[in-house]
Parts: sequence; structure tokens; C-alpha cells
Amino acid sequence: MAAFDLTAFRAQFPSLGSGIAHFDGPGGTQTPVRVGEAIARTLTGPLSNRGVSAASEANAEAAVAAFRRAYADLLGCAPEGVVYGRSATQITYDFSRHLSKDWGPGDEVVVTRLDHDSNVRPWVQAAERAGATVRWIDFDPATAEPDLSDLDAVVNGRTRLVAVGAAANLLGTRVPVRTIADRAHEAGALVYVDGVHHAAHAVVDVRELGADFYVCSPYKFLGPHCAVLAADPALLETIAPDKPVPSTDAVPERFEYGTLPYEIMAGATEAVDVLADLAPEGGDRRGRLAAARRLLEEHETALRDRVEAALAGLGGAVRVHSRAAERTPTLFMTFPGRRSADVSRFLAGRDVLAPAGSFYAYEAFARLGVDDTAGLRVGMAPYTAGEDVDRLLSALTDALR
Repeated sequence: MAAFDLTAFRAQFPSLGSGIAHFDGPGGTQTPVRVGEAIARTLTGPLSNRGVSAASEANAEAAVAAFRRAYADLLGCAPEGVVYGRSATQITYDFSRHLSKDWGPGDEVVVTRLDHDSNVRPWVQAAERAGATVRWIDFDPATAEPDLSDLDAVVNGRTRLVAVGAAANLLGTRVPVRTIADRAHEAGALVYVDGVHHAAHAVVDVRELGADFYVCSPYKFLGPHCAVLAADPALLETIAPDKPVPSTDAVPERFEYGTLPYEIMAGATEAVDVLADLAPEGGDRRGRLAAARRLLEEHETALRDRVEAALAGLGGAVRVHSRAAERTPTLFMTFPGRRSADVSRFLAGRDVLAPAGSFYAYEAFARLGVDDTAGLRVGMAPYTAGEDVDRLLSALTDALR
């Protein structure tokens, strides 16, 4: 496998000239110039609402079609099953309303304590409105591993839907989604997968995962702020959302309210092509994306291993909570006797950006039971360099003296 040319890749990001060492990728990555140019090029047009009468209308149609093809290649689904959304939170709330219309007392919904709250609260609130019961998949705070010991009892014949994250945004834990999905499907339930953190660090195949719905956010992997939901078009055909009467009933457009932001879709498409262009060999875009992801995973994991080894040398001054056997290049840590927010501010003073917080993983943070109101999250991104890691470790050492 060819080597990853990090220097050439970093040159695509004007923002990296700021001097900031970015470890905030789990909250959103920096953006290559190509993505910004695609947005500007589409927005300045000519551009109109979709149609066939003029070039401006055709440009809008082309932006939508290209977006669906790009995310079909990225996620391993049909273009007709790609739904645009403003954010993963918004699209999950939308689908929680769509899917809960016929829930009632006696039905059950399963959520996990590892997840970002955007894949917990919409389902909990929908269940409460319907009078359905909520069940939980827990995790072991000592290992950050999901606890599936009672999966057969938690997911049962009354379960209507299981909502699970493929990778935990707080702890980086990679979850055995297929194991959970197989049990859910055996019980006759649907599976809604939060792939927001997962898609930034993995080759995604929604069919192999067993996901009925898979949602991700392009701004976590070099694109603009928006979201994508992937599902089987035949499944989408069975779902009737509330919508204006004049709007189309076609799938997937029936789930996309109002005029689409064609320029944002074009930027999201370009982000996929930036990733595909990292592949050292030719072939179709789906194959190139898989090859590129393997290159990036090797790069990011090597950097994570360096950080972990250095943190181990700091002894009791730092406690790393990201301990799962399978995990992304994301580390969540606290500092006994110190506030994580103070450490984060110290790092920021050195132009090292590693934010402190609970990062909307409300249940996961509470389950950890740490003696702090926040923790420090360090995430490797495709553009993270060895010298960034050097600066992080130097600043952390000084902060903890």
C-alpha cells in the first residue's frame, strides 16, 4: 500500500496556516479549499430551484443527483435511499416522529448509554409520548465496552426500534452493531444507527452493519455542516411523514422539507471526492474510498498510539477513559485533582485546541462518574501531524506540572 502524503494533504487546508494544532476533529474537522470552492461555484451559479427549463435549474438538479451518488458510494447504499438533513440531531428527531406514529403502550424502544444524546433523547421522548417503554444497553465505565450480557432480554418481541451508535463520540468505543442488529431483526425491530463519529474513521457499509437507518454528518469528515441518512428505498416507501400537501411524495424527497441548499450539497459531495482522491490506485469511487480510509486509519491510529504511550508515562496525573479494545483515534481523559476545563484553557494558550466538555454524551458522561464537570477530548483527524502531537504532549506536560 502506498504511503499517505500528509504534507500534500495538509496543503489543501488554508486554516492550518493559523498555527493551531487541531485535536477538535470529533466536533468537526477543518475544511479543504476544494470544498469551499465547490460551495461558491454552485451558489454563484447560475442557480435556481430544480427544473429542466434553464441551465440554472439543471445545475440544481445536478447538485442533488451528485450528492446522492457520492453518499451512496461512501455508505454502500442506493442513491435513492440517501436523505439530506440539516444536522444529525434534526434528521433523527424527524425520523423519531415518523416512526413512532403507531407506537403505543406495550411497545418498547432500546437506546444505549454510550451514545450522543441526539440518538437517545429523540427516541426516549417519542416513547414517552406514545406510552412505550424505554430499555437501555449499558456499558462498563472501567473498560468503555458495551455490556451485551442481557441483550436477548433487553431486545425482545415487544421491541419496535433499537437506536445504537456505531462509535461513541465521547469515548471512541467501536460498538458491535451487527451483533445488536441481528438480535433486533430476529425480534422484528428496526435498527437506527448513529454513524456520525463512525463514518469519520471507518469504511461504512450499511448493509454489512445491519442498519435499517444510518445517519452521518459530512462536517466530521472535511465537509460542510449538514447530515445524511441512508436507508433502503423500499423501507422509506413504507414511511409516511407529515409534510405540505403540494410537496412531492417521491422517495427520498418526501423527507426533505423545503428548498434544498444545493451549494451545501455540492460541498458535501466534494468532501467525498477529496477523500477518494487519497487512494493510491484507480477504480470506482467506492473502492477508492475504502482504500483511502485504510490509509487514514493507519495514520490516525499511529498518532493515537503515540499519545496513549506518552499519557501512560504521566502516571496518576491523567486518567484515560477510552479503553475499549476496538476504538477510534479519540481519547477522553480527566485529571484527578484538576479541572479539565483549566487544562484545556492552558493548551489553547499554546494554540493546541483540545476542548473540554461532555460533548452531548449526557448518559455516557454521567455513567463514568468522574469528579469533574467535564473531560478533555483529544481526536486525531486525517490532517493531524506528528508535530501537532509533539505540541500537544509538551503542553499537557507543562499544564500538569
